[in-house]
Amino acid sequence: MKALSGLTERKPAVLLPLSRGSIRARQRGQTPLGHVNLRALLVCAWLGLCASLSPAQTLDKCRDLQGTGQARQADACYQQLLSSADPYVRAEAAWALEQYQAANESFRSACERAPKNALCRARWGRFYLDRRQWQDAGKLFAEALEIQPDHPEALLGLALVSARGYERKAVELAGKAIASDPKLVDARVLLSRLALEDGNESKAAEEARKALEVDSKALDAMAMLAAIDWLNDDHNTPWAERILKINPMYGEAFATAGHFLVLNRRYEEGVRFYRRAIELNPRLHKARVELGINLMRLGLDDEAREHLELSYSNGERYAEVVNPLRLLDSYRNFETFTGPATVLRLHRREADFLRPYFESELTRAIRTFEKKYGMRLERPVRLEVYPDHEDFAVRALGMPGLGALGVAFGNVVAMDSPSGRKPGSFHWASTLWHELSHVFVLTATGHRVPRWFTEGMAVYEETEVSPDWGDRITPDVIEAVREKKLLPVAQLDRGFVRPEYPAQVVVSYFQAGQLCGYIAEKWGYRKLLDMMHAFGKRKSTPEVIVQELALAPEELDKAFFAWLDGKLSKTVQGFGDWKNGIRKIAASAKAGQHSEVIEQGRQIRDLYPDYVEDGSVYEFLAESYLALGDKARAREQLAAYARIGGRHPEVIKRLAGLLEEAGQKAEAARALEKLNYVYPQDEDLQRRLGTLWLEQGNAEGAVRAFHSVLALKPLDRAAAHFNLASAYRAARKNEQALEQVILALEAAPGYRPAQRLLLELSQ
Repeated sequence: MKALSGLTERKPAVLLPLSRGSIRARQRGQTPLGHVNLRALLVCAWLGLCASLSPAQTLDKCRDLQGTGQARQADACYQQLLSSADPYVRAEAAWALEQYQAANESFRSACERAPKNALCRARWGRFYLDRRQWQDAGKLFAEALEIQPDHPEALLGLALVSARGYERKAVELAGKAIASDPKLVDARVLLSRLALEDGNESKAAEEARKALEVDSKALDAMAMLAAIDWLNDDHNTPWAERILKINPMYGEAFATAGHFLVLNRRYEEGVRFYRRAIELNPRLHKARVELGINLMRLGLDDEAREHLELSYSNGERYAEVVNPLRLLDSYRNFETFTGPATVLRLHRREADFLRPYFESELTRAIRTFEKKYGMRLERPVRLEVYPDHEDFAVRALGMPGLGALGVAFGNVVAMDSPSGRKPGSFHWASTLWHELSHVFVLTATGHRVPRWFTEGMAVYEETEVSPDWGDRITPDVIEAVREKKLLPVAQLDRGFVRPEYPAQVVVSYFQAGQLCGYIAEKWGYRKLLDMMHAFGKRKSTPEVIVQELALAPEELDKAFFAWLDGKLSKTVQGFGDWKNGIRKIAASAKAGQHSEVIEQGRQIRDLYPDYVEDGSVYEFLAESYLALGDKARAREQLAAYARIGGRHPEVIKRLAGLLEEAGQKAEAARALEKLNYVYPQDEDLQRRLGTLWLEQGNAEGAVRAFHSVLALKPLDRAAAHFNLASAYRAARKNEQALEQVILALEAAPGYRPAQRLLLELSQ
């Protein structure tokens, strides 16, 4: 479990991860094994079952009772097996009874007693999977395969580990498990799950039916078929009735549906199914964990805490439970601001500073999208901004390590704060607009829209706000285009869910955004809205393309790829020359050979004009021009850098300084204003911007900038209050100006500019 910085430690003791090494014989709250017989006899007597149980009682009998919903009888059965002389039997029984430390000890004893038993290690690995200790599980599966290279349970275990990360290797491993044991139902069910995660419903149903051919009572396979029906809004699926007839407590079927509904961003429906799962079986603690996490996603924090606390108290003490609980504890450090159409949650230490920026941009985005999409949201948009990226990751997934910048759950949006990222690496306003587009598109379609379309619309909308917003074309995208790795539109969702190479998610975002841009250019923006509404009627990607564009998907692919090649051909073909050239430029700059830098830079800059990251040609050229005393050409290069989307604060401030020197103060102010969308927590930026706006007669802009300086708690508070007073006076807000000038004099009674301004305001 990765510690979350800035979060309060929880009071209840968190159990350490189960260890394959030595574990104390007795854990707090664990029933001693020497007392198990008495407890088992008491349970048997209470249920009247002792006569039917014997030392020959098997795990299969207990599992049959459990599988048919006879929970109390199953518990009594497992309790008797806790006294077995076989540590493997004791391990399985303790696991079923949620006695996890005892189960771990017994698995270790069993595997030590039978070092060549592959099944023991495979089952121990499955136990670790259940405890969310993925790395330990993987090692045990690997050990089992060293003993028996084709062991089906071990192959299935590795497939499950891979499936957790949506790796394509999971399909291959599950196939090997079936080849080793064609009757391994769990492997068929996994293939069904993997297919449905890929959006391939027919393949998912096929694999589930194959599982039922092996075992006609395979409840997990029936759950997959029920989930497919529920995803298609068939609430009268016959599979639910069949499942509950076999096992009236089989909430796992509804938890399975909840998983797929959430995966398809149908969060509220997913919550309803998770609720149903734990209604049927309150001991489905993992379903309760998922319910808690998804309640958090919907902003229902109090109820989320109840379910997560209950899961924790029932032994679910791994990171996906502890991290969200710690995050909920940390919310006392946040402030919430409620408006007519918005709810904004900001960390207390930056709330005063960020609130004006986020409130105004959030309101602007909502008004713009209401007009563009022709709709109004029925509920306020809730925006949560996290200064610690790992807190945001836990908010989104329950675990740290998320690579995204923002995420939307219905009308709830969570995202990084600009302070949570390296200055210049994150355009927070672009991210906000991206996520707000999701809110509108998901609402308009009832959350029934393919991932490629909603992501493509969001990417397209970012750059529609301003050409320098959004992400630039990355080297990964250029390589993918050059190597013909872009997916057909009918398969584009797979690039987001189960990527085949490391950069495919980034490439898929780019492709989806460009595809929406192509459709808007060729058919008009209205056509994107028509497609959106068609998706809302549960039509597939091929059906929508045929209906709205009068093209087969393959024809759209051909036309789009030709259009994209036309846009990128120069960059794709010249990428190798650009890479070689940039290395030469860097070497020339290091040697102080400025004329060579300029000559080389002119040759390659326009081969890859989108590159505005560290070490861009624009920066090399500007520095060399400045070294040679040519400020005008340096200014031109930096202006091009900013226009394309360069956003490093120091580079933009250098551009503003050159513009100011040239007497272009309005342009300098506009250049600095761009940084408010990137990294506004810069005292020097805000002071310079306020001064420029005041000189240009933009009193409101000056007020906001100087207010930001004060919110950043500057050392010279007297000057900060005085500057804000001057801005208020220019805005004809004399009462606020008087208040600020008095504060300036309280900070520095002898501050003469403030004394003069006080006199003027008094007169």
